[in-house]
Amino acid sequence: MIMFGFGHAAQAQVFQTLAPNAILYDADSQSVLFEKGADDLTAPASMVKIMTAVVVFEEIAQGRLKPEDEMVVSENAWRRGGAVSGGSTMFALPNSRIKVADLLSGLLVHSGNDAAIALAEGIAGSEENFVRLMNERAARIGLKRSQFRNVMGFGHPEQRVTMRDMALLAHHVIVTYPEQYRLFGQREFTWNRVRQQNRNPLLSMDIGADGLKTGNIEEAGFGLVGSAVQNRQRLIVVVNGLKTARERGQEARKLLEWGFRSFEPRDLFAAGEIVGEVSVFGGERAALPVSVQGAVRLLVPRGASDRMRGRIVYNGPVKAPVVQGSEIGRLRIERGDTKALDVPVYAAEAMASGPLGKRAMDAAMELTTGWFRKALSRQPPP
Repeated sequence: MIMFGFGHAAQAQVFQTLAPNAILYDADSQSVLFEKGADDLTAPASMVKIMTAVVVFEEIAQGRLKPEDEMVVSENAWRRGGAVSGGSTMFALPNSRIKVADLLSGLLVHSGNDAAIALAEGIAGSEENFVRLMNERAARIGLKRSQFRNVMGFGHPEQRVTMRDMALLAHHVIVTYPEQYRLFGQREFTWNRVRQQNRNPLLSMDIGADGLKTGNIEEAGFGLVGSAVQNRQRLIVVVNGLKTARERGQEARKLLEWGFRSFEPRDLFAAGEIVGEVSVFGGERAALPVSVQGAVRLLVPRGASDRMRGRIVYNGPVKAPVVQGSEIGRLRIERGDTKALDVPVYAAEAMASGPLGKRAMDAAMELTTGWFRKALSRQPPP
């Protein structure tokens, strides 16, 4: 682990929210502007349907499914998720055949539980099989702590997510599936002669909102994953645990407005720029420079006053030989108690194994002192 301080400064977060769990995330710089209980595990309720949709989006992207393909609404889907269930529904009729595109609209506009089950059964044969696909996909996306146990958001003691993971999931949808992402922004959807309004309150607030999904069950309170764009800047907000639907919308809106108003971009590193060094065991040299793949940009509070800290985190020392471009660890930047940024770092150059004597010496030092740590400083661009 290498610790270093940034020469510029950043204010501690001063925003206050009623939400027990919240995060505000800048999509462009992939930096966190605000967090509160962002790593707590909470019940996602219908916000889980974002993950349900991601599996469907990926099936379409891979050519295994087409939007015009039809799926059967089973008796199970109708009884557990249809009008007779008393929950959120798109009012699909039992044994009817519905196009994937319409099921997705029913899933994302009015949070249809029948649509969720029909999609799961149509793609994987059963909800249980589909849930396995959800968790596998979540792991590949990089959701570190979240686990899914059903496709609708019904209460389950093992179905839990974090606000940080949900922000990452929303970002993944926006970047990876831009065409399908538009489905989240539909204001209404009519099916079976029933006009259904989108439950996302941000869409009608004239703040640039264009997605994503609300959720509410008794154990979790009211939650929301939302995104908005102003002046070409996209922010993602996630809140959970609010007492009412009105409170949920107000707190999410306040977070977005504060984020757009209070931060300015700062370029930290250019693409390919070396950001530090890591220790190497058994190599030609004791240290290996590491770099970032793309440009690293961070949003910092206007009129910043408190220092930010960064660190390169890796399992060290790295063992030689090292291939240039291989992922070595993570660059993490903290602003007060906020984990502002977390991006991978890569070997800036290759390193071959050193001579036998050198390798033996390194081994002795490693056993005695652990891996090397080196302090670095970094001045921001003017």
